[in-house]
Amino acid sequence: MSAEGTEHATGSGVEGIDDARVTAWFAEHVPGVEPPLAYELIAGGHSNLTFRVTDQAGGAWVLRRPPLRQVLATAHDMGREHRIISALGPTPVPVPPAVGYCDDPDVNGAPFYVMAFVDGHVLRDAASAERLLDEDQRRAAGLGLVDVLADIHAVDPDAVGLGDLGRKEGYIARQLKRWHGQFQQSKTRELPVIDEVHDHLAATIPEQGPATIVHGDYRLDNTMLGDDGRVVAVLDWEICTLGDPLADVGLLMVYWTEPDDEGAALLTAPTALPGFPRRRELLDRYAERSGRDLGAIDFYTAFGYWKLACIVEGVYARYVGGAMGSGRDGFEAFGQQVVRLAEQARAAAERIG
Repeated sequence: MSAEGTEHATGSGVEGIDDARVTAWFAEHVPGVEPPLAYELIAGGHSNLTFRVTDQAGGAWVLRRPPLRQVLATAHDMGREHRIISALGPTPVPVPPAVGYCDDPDVNGAPFYVMAFVDGHVLRDAASAERLLDEDQRRAAGLGLVDVLADIHAVDPDAVGLGDLGRKEGYIARQLKRWHGQFQQSKTRELPVIDEVHDHLAATIPEQGPATIVHGDYRLDNTMLGDDGRVVAVLDWEICTLGDPLADVGLLMVYWTEPDDEGAALLTAPTALPGFPRRRELLDRYAERSGRDLGAIDFYTAFGYWKLACIVEGVYARYVGGAMGSGRDGFEAFGQQVVRLAEQARAAAERIG
């Protein structure tokens, strides 16, 4: 990963890392590691905490662990994330190589897993996208992002040992129940629009086709790109499950801001820069690569706005509760973002009929 977008927090005393015990775990489970270790908190992850770990010989790894406090019962399952990237390693889906998993909370206060460090760029904002990629490379990044999504949805879950990752049928209904429930647990204020959109979506669920692996939060800045713009790794598999692949497509449309949009779903909008394809081109590319009918994409886009509002409220609640450690800059805006996303969800739901 490039140095951009990281908060340097090296050495001992790093919040979220028990240096002595983590070093002992590395010495036992990671061949060739040469302590002492240094840690760098990778900024931009607003749920699980992600650290770059380096040793004296120049080796580099990534350690993922849950937030420090306020962990929801069904979220932040490190063993599950490790299992997913391990299963996808031999497939065409680019993921960081899995190194090891620690389920003993006595080592670092919570379970964690370690994967190999993949060199590349995470485009979190327009400034980094403009600096790192020219227009041709931005186009390659957009089209490649869709191609990789189609590859994810083409993986046979049973063939890679993930057939029991989740229930295959009734995905949207289950997601509506799950995120509505987690919103109720996390909410910091009353937002009736969340309940209204939930009810509308629940009454208009399209028929689901064959279940696939669903990433659950697929977007440009949850991938790493090479210098040529191609996707070299898909990151953040924490809410991956089995279900309706079109939910990933709809959410990507939510994240994919265009130049004439009134606002971005997230607080930054790199895809509004020249070179990135428009949403329509991405949808056509996905339909061609996957062979799926996208006639109900408006429903999945509305669902994406609604789900994102629920997720961001959870992020904001953890910020309010002090669960995100020392890298907290910018979280105040998340509270306002929840309201805007909920209103966009309602507007999109009204187009469904």
